[in-house]
Amino acid sequence: MFHIDHDDVDDLALGSYVVGTGGGGDASLAKIMLHEAIDQNGPVRVVDAADLDPEGLLLPIAVIGAGVGFAEKLLNGAEAERALTLLERHLDRRGVAILPMEVGGVNTLFPLVVAARLGLPCVDADSMRRAFPRLEMTVFTLAGIPASPCILVDAKGNTVLAETVDNTAAESFARSTVVAMGMFGVMSAYAVTAKQCLEYGIQHSLSYALELGRHVSAIQRGEPDAYDQLLRFADAQILFTGKVADIERRVSGGWTKGTVTLEHLGDPKRTMRVDIQNENLIAFEDGEAIITTPDLITFLDVETGIPMTTESLAYGQRLHVIGMPAHDLWRTPAGIELSGPRTFGYDIDYVPFGGNA
Repeated sequence: MFHIDHDDVDDLALGSYVVGTGGGGDASLAKIMLHEAIDQNGPVRVVDAADLDPEGLLLPIAVIGAGVGFAEKLLNGAEAERALTLLERHLDRRGVAILPMEVGGVNTLFPLVVAARLGLPCVDADSMRRAFPRLEMTVFTLAGIPASPCILVDAKGNTVLAETVDNTAAESFARSTVVAMGMFGVMSAYAVTAKQCLEYGIQHSLSYALELGRHVSAIQRGEPDAYDQLLRFADAQILFTGKVADIERRVSGGWTKGTVTLEHLGDPKRTMRVDIQNENLIAFEDGEAIITTPDLITFLDVETGIPMTTESLAYGQRLHVIGMPAHDLWRTPAGIELSGPRTFGYDIDYVPFGGNA
């Protein structure tokens, strides 16, 4: 067990952007909310699933929608409690802890806000250890655990509960609902017990993001060897260092889609294109895929060390393109089938990322 206090918030946000792989939304508002929640309720207790009653119900929570929705709309503060109260009523059970559905972007910090407000611990685990654009892309789906009941709440108090035949249908219903909600909502899905989380979830995702953020913070302070230490910790590589030459972004079907093209700083003949669907999906250098989903692609500003979200990309930025291997569960045949490039309509196979090997 450990606690998240004020001194951890900035580092956790930095790490959340790294594993957010360009998506997951701007965590600025979640940072403010978390500081406020800590002021009012004290540091947030983070526990291992193994420390809880194995049959205890975990209460999953996340925000859902296109990143532009996070930037343009505000939460009213009651959405999560409304969603989780409905979940408990529907299941006729009380929850023992909050579970992050996705450690990536705003969904890294938001569950901690909810935990503080409800007086519950937050579990150091999730179902992705990165951000993914689709609800069915979780390790719980790989384990055959249903997403439903799936509950969505918007800032006006509109509430939808969906019971679906499978997790792909849950994504379809949730995505169409969040579009009707103005591209942004709060969601609970994949209600699991502590035992199921321990057996099928990805453990220590919050502490992993926090440690990533501490390494990024060291880069921003200009500490010697900070980049090397980050790359070693994450088994990552700098794949490309270039200047943003072109950006194409649009909101379609509940996602932010587009491409960003970079020209290499040392060799202008080299170019890289990164395709986006909320998150960075595939990086092509000179037309050849060099890293693909489910492995992670993230941008760090060369001058400032700031991890960049899709919405914060701008012409002329000088960026490191960093590749990181996904959690081992995503690199299995079943994980690749669920989240690899062919799932997103690309006629290419998964390109295994080698990390430091």
